[in-house]
Amino acid sequence: MQYEIEIDGRVRQVQIHRAGGRFTVDLDGVRRELDVVSIDAHTLSILDGLRSHDLRLAPDPTGQLTVTVNAMPVTVVLNGRRKWGRQDDAGKASGGPQRVTAPMPGKIVRILVTVGDQVEPRQSLAVIEAMKMENELRATRKGRVIEVHAREGQSVDAGELLLVVVSD
Repeated sequence: MQYEIEIDGRVRQVQIHRAGGRFTVDLDGVRRELDVVSIDAHTLSILDGLRSHDLRLAPDPTGQLTVTVNAMPVTVVLNGRRKWGRQDDAGKASGGPQRVTAPMPGKIVRILVTVGDQVEPRQSLAVIEAMKMENELRATRKGRVIEVHAREGQSVDAGELLLVVVSD
C-alpha cells in the first residue's frame, strides 16, 4: 500500500508491504524490515532490528492521528487514497463516511446531533470529557448524520465509534 503522510508539516511518502507478522516499510526511499505485534486495538509493539518501539494510535475527528512512539506524541495526517504524483485528487475531500471516534478514553458529556441532521464543516457533533477537560468533536466536512452510537453519560474507550456522517 502507498500512503502520503504529513508529519509536523512535512509530507512523506510511505510504502508498506506485509508478509505474515513482518512488514517492509519504505519511508522516503529508506527501507526497514519490521516485526509488528498488535497489543490491543490501538497499540502496536514494533521490533526494528534490535530496537523495540511501542506505538499507540489515537485518531481524532479532524482526520489527524496522534501517534505516540515510546511516549513521544506526534501529529500525523494520513492520505491513503492519493497515489504519488497524481494531481486529480488535489483539493478534494476524502471519499467515504466520516467515522467520528473517541480520541481518548473518557465520558460523553453531550451529543449535539441526531440521525438525519445536516452538518457543516467544523460544526460541533459531540463533547467528550477526559482527564477533567472537555473536548469538542467536530465535523470535517458537510454531510448528514446517519448513525449515532454514543449517548450522554456513556464511558468510551479511545477509538470507539461515536457517530457516522456521510457527504451529501
